[in-house]
Order: sequence, then C-alpha cells, then structure tokens
Amino acid sequence: MNQRELKELIEFLIEKDIAEFELERGDVKVKIRRGGQTTVVHAHAEMPYPSYSKPLSAEPGQIASASSAAGPPPASKEPAAEENLHIVKSPIVGTLYESPSPGAPPFVKVGDTVELGQVLCIVEAMKLLNEIESDVAGEIVKKLGTNGQPIEYGQELFAIRPKK
Repeated sequence: MNQRELKELIEFLIEKDIAEFELERGDVKVKIRRGGQTTVVHAHAEMPYPSYSKPLSAEPGQIASASSAAGPPPASKEPAAEENLHIVKSPIVGTLYESPSPGAPPFVKVGDTVELGQVLCIVEAMKLLNEIESDVAGEIVKKLGTNGQPIEYGQELFAIRPKK
C-alpha cells in the first residue's frame, strides 16, 4: 500500500464517517480508529517504504490518523461568538502553510477581502499540497493557525465575516 492509496483510504473513511477500519494485505497491516484514537500502519521490514506510527501532526510528511490521540482539537469559541463569523476548518490532517513557497507573501492576511473559492492556505499531507479555499465571500477577521503548524482534521483555520 503506497502513500497515495493510504491517503485515499483515509479520505474515504472521513467522507463516509467510518469510525474504525482494519486491513491486512500481505505484510502490511493498517488499522484506523477515529474519534480520539490514532492510526497505526505497520509494514514488513523488507517493504520499500518505512513503517509509520506517529501522528502526521508530529512532523511534515508522515502518515497518520484523521484524529490525534489527544482527541478532537479544541474549538475556538472566541471568534464564533463575535458577529456570527464563518469558520473555515481543515478538511484533512497535515501541516499548514500560509504561502505558496517559503519567502513568498501569504495567500491572505487579516483584513483582506476574499471571494468564494479563493485559496486561503495550503495543507501538506503525505507530500501532497492541498489548497484550502474559502467557502464564503467576506473579510478575514482572524487567522487561527500558524505557518508550519501541524493541524488536525476539523481544526479551525480562519474566521471570516461574510459579505451581507
């Protein structure tokens, strides 16, 4: 099982809201538990890729679970309480990047007006760069993530004041 197949499997389990899954294929055993549990992937020593047992949130490029052992990320109550702000959440586990490349200006900053579908940031998951787009037009009120920070599925990334 390669990284692409594992990523597709995790995305499928998230999409179908499957809490627990186990697969054994030859020397590879994959066990995924969501909702406060971790994903563990074991591979035989002769496999062409290493075995992984750390959450993706530990280091960029590692394979991990859709949720961490510490449970779901804490919800930020402060921005949502203000002015009925729209919260953009991460659809995947990975590492947050605010700009398209190191040294480049960020996609957005606080105070910027964004349109529906505009790229807000990138989340790297298993060496793939996933653009996170705004699902509402409005003004960026607050950034809730930090550049280079590991993030979890459902973690709040941006607070946006929707256009009227």
